[in-house]
Amino acid sequence: MSEAAKSKYVGSRVKRREDPRLLTGRGKYVDDIKVAGLFHIAFRRSDYSHAEITSIDTEAAKASPGVVGVFTADDIWDEFNPILAQSRMRNYQPTTMAILAKDKVRFVGEAVVAVVAESRYLAEDAAALVEIEYNELPLVTDPEESVKEDSPKLHEQLASNIIVQREFNRGDIDQAIFESAVHVKERFRFHRKTSLAMENRTYMAQYDGGTEELTLHTSSQVPGIVRDILVDALDIPGSHLRVVAPDVGGGFGGKTSLYPEEVLVCILAKKLEGAVKWTSDRIEDLISTSQGFDELIDAEIAVANDGTILGVRADVIGDVGAYSIYPWTAGIEPVQVISFMTGPYKVEHYHGRVRGVATSKPPTGPYRGVGRPVSTFVMERLVDMAAQKLGMDPSEIRRRNLVQHDEFPYKTASGIMWDKSGFMEGLEGACEAIDYDALRSFQAEAREQGRMVGIGIASFAELTGIGSRLSASPGMPINTGTETATINLDSTGGITARFGVTSYGQGLETSLAQVVADELCVDIEKVRIIQGDSAQVSHSTGSYASRGAVMGAGAAMLAGQELLQKLKRVASILLACEIDQLSYEDGVFSALTSDNKYSLRDLAKAYYSQMGIIPAPLRNDIGDLSVTRVYDPEWGTTSSSTHIAMVEIDSETLKVDIKKYVVAEDCGQMLNPMIVDGQVHGGVAQGIGAALFEEMIYDEQGQNLTASLVDYVVPSSTEIPRMDVVHLDLEKPKTLGGVRGMGEGGTIGAPAAIANAVSDALSPLGQQVTTLPVTPERVFRLIEAGRQGLSQ
Repeated sequence: MSEAAKSKYVGSRVKRREDPRLLTGRGKYVDDIKVAGLFHIAFRRSDYSHAEITSIDTEAAKASPGVVGVFTADDIWDEFNPILAQSRMRNYQPTTMAILAKDKVRFVGEAVVAVVAESRYLAEDAAALVEIEYNELPLVTDPEESVKEDSPKLHEQLASNIIVQREFNRGDIDQAIFESAVHVKERFRFHRKTSLAMENRTYMAQYDGGTEELTLHTSSQVPGIVRDILVDALDIPGSHLRVVAPDVGGGFGGKTSLYPEEVLVCILAKKLEGAVKWTSDRIEDLISTSQGFDELIDAEIAVANDGTILGVRADVIGDVGAYSIYPWTAGIEPVQVISFMTGPYKVEHYHGRVRGVATSKPPTGPYRGVGRPVSTFVMERLVDMAAQKLGMDPSEIRRRNLVQHDEFPYKTASGIMWDKSGFMEGLEGACEAIDYDALRSFQAEAREQGRMVGIGIASFAELTGIGSRLSASPGMPINTGTETATINLDSTGGITARFGVTSYGQGLETSLAQVVADELCVDIEKVRIIQGDSAQVSHSTGSYASRGAVMGAGAAMLAGQELLQKLKRVASILLACEIDQLSYEDGVFSALTSDNKYSLRDLAKAYYSQMGIIPAPLRNDIGDLSVTRVYDPEWGTTSSSTHIAMVEIDSETLKVDIKKYVVAEDCGQMLNPMIVDGQVHGGVAQGIGAALFEEMIYDEQGQNLTASLVDYVVPSSTEIPRMDVVHLDLEKPKTLGGVRGMGEGGTIGAPAAIANAVSDALSPLGQQVTTLPVTPERVFRLIEAGRQGLSQ
């Protein structure tokens, strides 16, 4: 088989095969599934952030029309085993997941009572009749207060509100600061946000009392993880539990965790021996789906006269919310902030400390980028601030500190190992694509006209497609480092490939079909992809951490190559020739010694249906024309990128307008450049939201003041600029196919690049951006502070 034949689809801009179905309304999401006799859940949720439940009166709700049952924590307490997100990290305190709040509530929006009725409307009406009395407890809403020893505890059984803490040390940071020519110290704040997927979380469970089988349809990125924990939580055999994620309308990390409502629909389906569904409304989504970021960072950098970074120190307080989320734990966001703080730079002296603190807000969990948007924001701001003090161009200080081509593999101060990636090439590629020198000249002219124009650079690196030697979340004792693919040829010649990874908008159905089609040298239309169904593979976790393409494609390559070897053995018998005398092209085997040919359809029909044509010993040896392979990249690989943004601040509205944006990234072998571009564009769009618009705001009482899309502001298409994306054609990583992950990069680089650009625009006023999002109100305050300073 020629290499040209193998690359017919991989690397090509194949149109997404999902789109005709999804764009014409023929997709099948959980809420589209119709079941006879389906019951619906509505919740009565807490109005208080921290309070004791003193009484619950459900009598009026139970008497309401159409109500099947009303359930409190006491009603379901014996129906499941406790669920805890465990970790091997020292100084970690797990919290038990509350399916329904028992005895006390710990955030506004926590579910207390579940009402099951014949329709959602009737369930909502009945839920409004539930009367709950509370005794308010001391507030635990401020993370800086919660971290103190004398703070009221959110979880009485824990030693403190500090759920997780960790430190990294290398070298002597104090000495580095003492010897530095330039020392920058600042406090940074990255505010809380939410994933805001287009499809709200939705769960529907069906229980068959005759077969004792439970099926959960879930809008999840991780059906395999959900299946595994539910088996333990519900004491049900794994063979009797199926978890299916059909079409999923976006996830962005918010759908990678197990949720109380997900468990509850299963408990109630078993209890009622029927089908039960809950679909979140938008308010519920905003107050109960896991949220991201929410870090306070005191950081400093020490730099020599020539711009060399000598050392970095960071002290982080992460507001992790009320519970440690399953399975990732409370450490997934804050610990990765200090793990990735030094980014793609050579830093010899480093001290990083983090404390993840419980507060009475919804739990934080994975959000696209996980920790790295925060660490990149802080590090890139420090680098720019140091360059400003030195009078050095921001691009030049990066050139002097990025890990160079001949320095890979490079071990960072926190112990992360970067394999060879285009750190320098990304910077140079982005500068060239945006014509950096000309942009600086334009900026100088604009400033002479009184315009506030700024240019910002952000360089970063990330681990993607991590294997079994690392954990997707620090200390988490769950195997997230392998992925499974099964490819089979059935008796009609049909090719079906089954995967554990799950698609939720990123085009995996197309990308994986490209890989399988190339490995088996067939038209892509002949390949069917099944994913997101725990019954299809023996073990899977799902899609997160930029792993779908790396892991799924790797498993597909292994399975496809082995299946092709099986098919060659069969073809050699049918064509009466040796294997090395076979020719195979476009799904057709032929013998070099004759004119005989066998298509895959003919081969399958002969193998499965024509008695005696294949000797029994060979048939027994080959078995089914199906192969299952597991791929483990062990350490994973490093993706890297540089983003450059040019912004202008409107002098009247103070709106930040992004005029130019360029991304230069090294994601290895692109399976589908069109999909890669889409991922970059989407990631940058979300990064723009984090930089300029999106913020979950809570008052001192723990009330969410942004619980609707009137108040929680997200960018629309008019706020997203045209982007230029440069794909670096460099040495491929050692992953199968040379694939790197890249789904999170846009969200990692954009906030830092925009923050640096806005700071650059405000630099004549002597102001620095230290808080994101940098909303018009915050821009106003910075400008006013700068003008007052200049006038004094």
